[in-house]
Amino acid sequence: MLKAAGAAAGAVGIGTAAGVGTAVPAAAAATTADGSFAHPGLLHTRTDLDRMAAKVKAGARPYTAGFAKLTANRHAQSGWRANPQATVYRGSGTPENYRILYNDIHAAYQNALRYHVSGEEAHADTAVAILNAWSGKLTALEGSADRFLAAGLYGYQFANAAELVRDHGDFEFGRAKELLLDVFHPLSDDFLTRHNNAVVTNYWPNWDLTAIACVLATGIFCDERAIVDRAVEYFKHGDGMGSVKHAIPVVHEDGLAEWVEAGRDQGHALLGVGLMGTVCEMAWNQGIDLYGYDDSRFLKGAQYVAKWSLGGDVPYTANTRKKGAIGGWSGSETASDVAVADPAMTRPIWAMIANHYTKRRGLSASYLTRAAAKAAPEGGGGDYGPNSGGYDQLGFGTLAFTRDRAADPAAPAPAPNPSGSATTPGASGGGGGVRPQGTVRPQATVSASASPGTGRDLAATGSEEVVGWAAAAGVTAVAGGLLLLRRRGRAQ
Repeated sequence: MLKAAGAAAGAVGIGTAAGVGTAVPAAAAATTADGSFAHPGLLHTRTDLDRMAAKVKAGARPYTAGFAKLTANRHAQSGWRANPQATVYRGSGTPENYRILYNDIHAAYQNALRYHVSGEEAHADTAVAILNAWSGKLTALEGSADRFLAAGLYGYQFANAAELVRDHGDFEFGRAKELLLDVFHPLSDDFLTRHNNAVVTNYWPNWDLTAIACVLATGIFCDERAIVDRAVEYFKHGDGMGSVKHAIPVVHEDGLAEWVEAGRDQGHALLGVGLMGTVCEMAWNQGIDLYGYDDSRFLKGAQYVAKWSLGGDVPYTANTRKKGAIGGWSGSETASDVAVADPAMTRPIWAMIANHYTKRRGLSASYLTRAAAKAAPEGGGGDYGPNSGGYDQLGFGTLAFTRDRAADPAAPAPAPNPSGSATTPGASGGGGGVRPQGTVRPQATVSASASPGTGRDLAATGSEEVVGWAAAAGVTAVAGGLLLLRRRGRAQ
C-alpha cells in the first residue's frame, strides 16, 4: 500500500499599482517539516494524484479521455516484465541496447500512474518490480557522447517513476537512490561541468536540459539539497546553451521570445520546450519558481515555439555558436533562420505548460492553449512511434496536468521559497520525511511598487516574480513568522 503525503500549492496575493488585487500563485511547499523535500514531489504531488483519481472516478472530461489513453498503452499493463541490463549503451559504434531501458522505465511510470488513478495494486506491484530489477543490475551507461543523453533522459524518468512508488513496502528505495547517485547523476553533472571536453557552446540546448532534469530529479528524490541547488543555479546562470537565457536569447516586444533551437529543427525545439517545462514543474513542486524566472522568460519561449509549430510566422535572429574540442579542433555553425515547421508534428508537452500559466497563474497564453487542445488527449511513451524521440517525455499531460482555475487566486496560501532558489533559511537536506497534513508555512505579504503590465499577451500585471531571499533590499520586515517583501518591477 502506498502512503505518501503531498505538497500543497497556493497563491501569494499581489496588488497592482492601481490598487486592484491580482495574484501570482505560489509554488508548492518547498520542504517537509523536518527540512527534507516534499514527497511525492517531482512531476506529481499528492494533490495532483488525488485530483486525477477523483476526476476520473467522477467521469469528468478531459481526464477520462486522458486516462483511456493511458490504459490503452501497452506499457501500462500489469503483465509487463522487465529486462534489466548490467550496462546500457547508447551511441554509434556501440552495441546499442538503450531501447530496453527506456521501454521499461516508461512501463514502470505508466503502471505507477495507473495505480494512483485506479487504485489497482497490481499496477503498483508491476512498477516496483521493474524498478527493483534495474536497480539490482544496472551499473554503467556507456557509448558515444550520446551516453550523456541516456543519463539525462532516463535518469529523470527513472526518478519520476520511482517517486510514485517510493513508499511501497516492496520498493528497494536504497538501491534506487544508489542507482541515481552512482550511475545517472555523475554523467549528467559532469556534462554540465565539462561538456564532454568540448567548448561550452558545442552542444545544442537539449543536451544541457536533459542533464539539468536528471540532476534536479536526483536531488529531490534523494533529498540532496546541494544537488538541487546545482540544477537551479545552472538553469538560471549556466554557461552552456541550455540555461534559460541562452536557450531563449532574444525577447521581442510582442511577448514572444526566440527559442534558439528553432533554427535547428522542429523536433529538437519541441524536445527542448518539453524538457524545460519538466524542469520548471519539478522545481515548482518544491517551492522553486523557475516558470516565472526572469519575467516568465520560459512562457515567452514556449509561446514562440507553439505559434511556430501551429504554422504561424515567427522571427529568428541569426545565431552563431562555436564548436569543437578543448585543445583540439575548432569551428563554428550559424543558424540563420527558423526551420520549416510541420503543424502535424506534436509531442506530449503542452498540457503541463499551458495549465501552469493559464490556470495556476491566470495568464493569457493563446498559442499554448491551442497547442494543448490540438495535442489532446496526450499519450506517452509508445504512442509517438518506436524511436527514442517518442520516449523523451513521460507524457499523459491531459490526465496529469489539466486543472481548474483557482477559485480565489488572491487568497493567502502556503508561501514558497520566493527567490526561486532551492535554499530555504533554516532548512537542511534530510531523508525521506513527509510533511504532516495541515502544516502551515509562513506567508509572504507583498505590496505593490511596480507599474502594471501593458496588456500584451503575457505581460499580465501579476507576472512579476517576488524578490528573492538574498535580495535584502526587498525585505522590509521579518516578524511573527511573516516575511514582508516589495514586488520587483518587470525586467527590461
